Amino acid sequence: MTAERIKITYATLRADNEELQAQYEAGLEKAKARLGEEHRNFIDGQERDGDGTFEVRSPIDSEILVGTFAKGTRKDVQDAIAAARRAQPAWFRLGWERRLEILSKAAELISERQMEYAGLMAIEVGKTRLEALGEVEEAADLIRYYSKTAEDNAFYDHPMDNLGDAAVHTRSILRPHGVFAVISPFNFPMALAVGPSSAAMLAGNTVVFKPASASAMTAIAIKEAYRDAGVPDGVFNLVMGPGDTVGDELQTNPGIDGIVFTGSYEVGFELFKSFSTAWPRPCIVEMGGKNPAIVLRSADLEEAAEGILRAAFGFSGQKCSANSRVYVERPVHDELIRQLVEKTEKLVVGNPLPRTAFTGPVIDDRAVSRFQQAVSEARRDGTVFTGGERLTDGDLARGHYVEPTVVGLPSSHRLFRDELFVPFTAVAPVDSLDEALALANDNPYGLTAGVYSQDPAEVDRFLNEIHAGVLYVNRRAGATTGAWPGVQAFGGWKASGSTGKSGLSMYYVAQFLREQSHTVVD
Repeated sequence: MTAERIKITYATLRADNEELQAQYEAGLEKAKARLGEEHRNFIDGQERDGDGTFEVRSPIDSEILVGTFAKGTRKDVQDAIAAARRAQPAWFRLGWERRLEILSKAAELISERQMEYAGLMAIEVGKTRLEALGEVEEAADLIRYYSKTAEDNAFYDHPMDNLGDAAVHTRSILRPHGVFAVISPFNFPMALAVGPSSAAMLAGNTVVFKPASASAMTAIAIKEAYRDAGVPDGVFNLVMGPGDTVGDELQTNPGIDGIVFTGSYEVGFELFKSFSTAWPRPCIVEMGGKNPAIVLRSADLEEAAEGILRAAFGFSGQKCSANSRVYVERPVHDELIRQLVEKTEKLVVGNPLPRTAFTGPVIDDRAVSRFQQAVSEARRDGTVFTGGERLTDGDLARGHYVEPTVVGLPSSHRLFRDELFVPFTAVAPVDSLDEALALANDNPYGLTAGVYSQDPAEVDRFLNEIHAGVLYVNRRAGATTGAWPGVQAFGGWKASGSTGKSGLSMYYVAQFLREQSHTVVD
């Protein structure tokens, strides 16, 4: 890439920018040249075999073998934890300035390799080039932003007052916990791994990282960037493999001082309840969402339809922030549905590697089954306005493709409550903003929410009364989706998150530290 490299985010890649499109095509070819390779775990700076291997095949086409990966064991995790514990004191003593320097180099390497890493991600989990390129740069910017917030805070070392004795000097200092486990999901396989792992390491902790098996190749890319940036042996360790062995050992091993998990509510809440045993340990669980959009009679309906569509169907609805339920004031309900259906039926669903697709496949057959079950219920209990089918024409038959789907259902239906993680959104009419807010808040999740209204008083009520951590008003680019480090803090309330502090914000790194008070008398 050139010295004047354009920052490629979810908002800046344009179809008419032929130079960037050509750069992506070149990166995609590099990624394709890496397909089918064997990869091992990475413990204490050394590659290591596991107990056999597992394959990752692309959801785009089951004939595409992404790679073969070592299946980690409990012993592998135990050795990784031991290596991390050995490495942590020296990593902390290195000082925050040097840690920042090393991790900043990792950010630069990720950006330099953006095209190749985006190509690998697109093949592995089925992202379009826009989604994949944006995520890779987001991962690099997470490191940059977290470094800046720590630096701006004097790395959390602040003088305190005294009680009048000039010989007494007091400070508040944040110190690392030790070893953090990071367990990441498939849907944002780089951002949701680099974000917590870099924050933990920046804070002076060491890391044992377990990726989702479906995105093991992206985990290899992350390991490459950290290794090549000069992260010392044992500071970052990668153990791939199933949750019932690798994940369970990370959750139960007393050598883990803190854990970050991103995934389902069921798994995350069980982890939150069980992780602390001998004493409380930091447990950052970032879980799902059932994110509402409210459309009021004063709304720009075309803007609302566009925002709902982008938030509901981008990356085939496989975002914890996806707009999966919509409440529309009754006078504009039918027109909103008409415009939403019209726009949805124009979307191109297909192989995400060419530049023509709006969205690609869902991740696996289980996601297809969830989709089909939801459609069956919607047909039985309501109306399917558009979509509802699995796509099997030609090469699509070898992938996991389903139609973006809009349904109408009673607001009490379970499809307004349960997270699906597929391109499926349910719409219900309401009689007032009061009713819409009550329905929106009557849900265990509280991640994102959006409103469309031209009435400032309605917008203020929404902002003050909605129970969610990330709010959007009149947003065409996505009714409930879209965040960037230092631009939108991203974290959930209620069943969507455990800490009340958000990723992508100035409070994130401090979650990997604990406060210590120093009183020193001359």
